[in-house]
Amino acid sequence: MNDIPPLPADLSVTVTNALREDVGSGDITAQLITETAMATAQILSRERAVLCGTPWVNEVLRQVDPTLQITWHARDGDTVEPNQRLATLRGSARHLLTAERCALNFLQTLSGTATSSRHYASLVAHTQVRLLDTRKTLPGLRTAQKYAVVIGGCHNHRMGLYDAFLIKENHIHACGSITAAVGRARALHPDKPVEVEVETLAQLREALTTDAQTIMLDNFELNAMREAVMITGGRARLEASGGINLTTLAAIAETGVDYISIGAFTKDCKAVDLSMLFD
Repeated sequence: MNDIPPLPADLSVTVTNALREDVGSGDITAQLITETAMATAQILSRERAVLCGTPWVNEVLRQVDPTLQITWHARDGDTVEPNQRLATLRGSARHLLTAERCALNFLQTLSGTATSSRHYASLVAHTQVRLLDTRKTLPGLRTAQKYAVVIGGCHNHRMGLYDAFLIKENHIHACGSITAAVGRARALHPDKPVEVEVETLAQLREALTTDAQTIMLDNFELNAMREAVMITGGRARLEASGGINLTTLAAIAETGVDYISIGAFTKDCKAVDLSMLFD
């Protein structure tokens, strides 16, 4: 299991927005239960998965009712089995039911992201490549899903448009050349990492004359990718991207590229089947 990464700074805000979306002006169905009724509940897994999202569940409970109690029987990064008890919850029956769906939404989605990431990572464990996520995240869950990717054993690319340059085809076209685009990036923000996308070996050679730290090989065939690794000779880091799936992943990793970026971690993840049941 990977070490637990730092929690996103916007975790509390993300939970607040999710509760506002779900609870709105109040949970009218929960009002069927008397205010004094207390309950104990269990969160159970229904399939094998990598658990992720426990801090979001904790925050949901805290915001709904700070007196709600939860005891976790597994932690983020653990592989859990079908019908395994993940957590025990105690407190107001009304408030447990109000918190249920929002809490499970976070836990199911982030566990799905972590499970997918773990599977991809296992396929390239025999190489030195690092698998990167992308900005293809679910709206409002950028930082949460990137946390889940790390829990699953993969790595984060840039967080957004503000923390690193990724100069792609349209940027190059608008600037006039790779050289011009990289030069302008360095002039604007000399402290920010610069990555440039190339589609041919000729573009790779031009990119290598700049001081871009990373070069993205966009939809390169395997032979071209191997040649790109030889041409580069360690002068820049190489990232493979485009058309990568479970079938092609290992062969791409074996070409010697440094990184492979995969949007499927976050945009194609399948939520894990979990449930909360009252005792």
